[in-house]
Amino acid sequence: MTQTQRLEFMINYLLNESGQSDAVPVPDGDAERKRLLRSLMNIRPPRLIDIEFLRVQDAYLTEEVRAKGITDSDTLPVSPVDNRLVLWRGDITTLKTDAIVNAANRTLRGCFIPCHSCVDNIIHSVSGIQLRLACDELMTEQGCDESTGKAKITPAFNLPCSYVLHTVGPIVSGALTKKHCEQLADCYRSCLELASDQELKSIAFCCISTGEFHFPQEKAAEIAVQTVRDFLQTDNRLEKVIFNVFKQEDYDIYKRLLYSTAPTASTMPSREI
Repeated sequence: MTQTQRLEFMINYLLNESGQSDAVPVPDGDAERKRLLRSLMNIRPPRLIDIEFLRVQDAYLTEEVRAKGITDSDTLPVSPVDNRLVLWRGDITTLKTDAIVNAANRTLRGCFIPCHSCVDNIIHSVSGIQLRLACDELMTEQGCDESTGKAKITPAFNLPCSYVLHTVGPIVSGALTKKHCEQLADCYRSCLELASDQELKSIAFCCISTGEFHFPQEKAAEIAVQTVRDFLQTDNRLEKVIFNVFKQEDYDIYKRLLYSTAPTASTMPSREI
């Protein structure tokens, strides 16, 4: 099959599965069809799917990732003050490393909003149907939503990394508090501990909670860098921690923190800030 044929096959399969084949017109252009496919994947509940669909999907997503270009984390320059820390601006779904971190919601089953711009939606869209199924299995076994600051691990399926670590960051709906900061530090610590326990050597963090969850970017970066540095002082199993950013503003913040030998400001505010 060509990529166009795979795209058409998956769209038709998902439309037929959901009973929408007569109600949803399939657009002509590839860009519009890709958006429709992603939307259908985003809204699909976690239920079993035909192995033939997965075979076609895996071939399609693997080629899509290859076409975007894969960045090997081994080629990324390290911080001049700590050779285990890396700052990288790019698409986390194109990064070849042991694990990437997904900023998940408390259901841990991905974002169900079609084509939403959050990292949770993007990671699930590139990984494929299997990621939601794996997360659903974990959460069904747990029997309740995921607590803020905890982390779980799944295979990465069609992503170029090997694993995805899912963590739920704090939601800041008013003033930033000490509890928010403690919960965010817990996210980073839980992921680091889980990665080390799984004998992983490299892990890439997205900017947890700074998007839809409204955690202030500067403070979030301070907490991230300080928590990672503190962990690495006592744990030698992890060889590389990558701070992945997408916006130039975040890149500038992290560069200042990672390229300086000065200690990071306290991660825990003594009062509401």
